[in-house]
Amino acid sequence: MAKKRKVEVAVISDVHLGTYGCHSKELLAYLKSIQPETLILNGDIIDIWQFSKSYWPASHMRVIKHLMGLIAKGTKVYYITGNHDEMLRKFVGFQLGSFQVVNKLVLELDGKRAWMFHGDVFDVTMQHSKWLAKLGAHGYDLLILLNRVVNFFCLKLEREKVQLSRNIKNRVKSAVKFINDFEKTASDIAISKGYDYVVCGHIHQPELREIQNEEGSVTYLNSGDWIENLTALEYNSGEWSLYKYKDDLDVVVMSQEDEWVPTNVQLFQSLMVEFNLKSA
Repeated sequence: MAKKRKVEVAVISDVHLGTYGCHSKELLAYLKSIQPETLILNGDIIDIWQFSKSYWPASHMRVIKHLMGLIAKGTKVYYITGNHDEMLRKFVGFQLGSFQVVNKLVLELDGKRAWMFHGDVFDVTMQHSKWLAKLGAHGYDLLILLNRVVNFFCLKLEREKVQLSRNIKNRVKSAVKFINDFEKTASDIAISKGYDYVVCGHIHQPELREIQNEEGSVTYLNSGDWIENLTALEYNSGEWSLYKYKDDLDVVVMSQEDEWVPTNVQLFQSLMVEFNLKSA
């Protein structure tokens, strides 16, 4: 087994477990390749909007099981709520061992402050037309499913894969404007509050860059997603980096895993046993 990389802080968002577009096997391979001191789950990890009992693959449960295992071992895990998992906002403040549910988070990193939140608060559609946002989410999931079918035939015909939703977003001016406005709004507020970093998700657009205005500057970071980009943010020794799964030659996805996949009840029962043993 390959040696795990030590990471001070890892940030993932927009996993959308429970949807066809989620690359759960690739995410699990990434999570198993690192040893984070702190793991930030920055929203939309479980897609409660589109959750269906008819679609919850074993690979999705393996991700949950791995996260629970990290918590049981004492890894600090923050779950920042997003819009697709907004039901969890009822549990903000909940803490169990090293796990905590929050709406936003400020981390002190080597004398600098990182302001972390999902980012749906800046989405006008979310604020005024939630039904439209949910309709769009279902349409996006269908587009991803269609994309997989198209890429299946591309593979058979030995042609390059296509990214339908990404290409559509890149060509639609309003979508590009929304992304630019999102980044500027988040950065402007972070600068006004004196933060050194602002860390978001939500728009599925991985980014790491310095943004300036007349008041100052801030490092804007977005962890991207595990639907199309398969990206994460990592912090080590005072530096942030953008992890790209497609560029990682060391991580390996197992086609079949000989591990037991528990039911929901069994999963939480085993977790409680872990904590009882720790406190004994």
